[in-house]
Amino acid sequence: MMKIELKELLAIEVDVRPVVDVGDGRRYVTFAGGRFSGRDGLAGHVLEGGVDWQQVRPDGVLEIDAHYVLETDQRESIEVRSTGIRKAAPEIGEALMRGEDVDPDSYYFRTHVRFTACAPRLAWLNDLLAVSTGQRNKNLVHIHVHEIL
Repeated sequence: MMKIELKELLAIEVDVRPVVDVGDGRRYVTFAGGRFSGRDGLAGHVLEGGVDWQQVRPDGVLEIDAHYVLETDQRESIEVRSTGIRKAAPEIGEALMRGEDVDPDSYYFRTHVRFTACAPRLAWLNDLLAVSTGQRNKNLVHIHVHEIL
């Protein structure tokens, strides 16, 4: 049986705006910007305008569907699609919604990540699968992305 390994790829900090509730458990969060850095000197910023569409299930689990763009310091674009879930005990979820700092080990925040890059030096990103862990603060989301080997 083949063994799966993870290799650190990127750390992303996304500046987020307040949650917009559109009803029936649907809501979204827009991205105001941010920064990222990663292996082999990969670095840059998160472009404004990304969106994380969310569905709050009846059991309180949050389904995540984020779509945004990273721009390297060399002005190369990397499109990011990230889908996953955030699961927390009710009191932890309420604390997160109030913007309180919560220990990231007290809730489950995981996504599957895919990249699309047109720049030839970044084409290797198009052919990998990645997973991430996340941490939500009041106006900032920390995302740690790992390539699946």
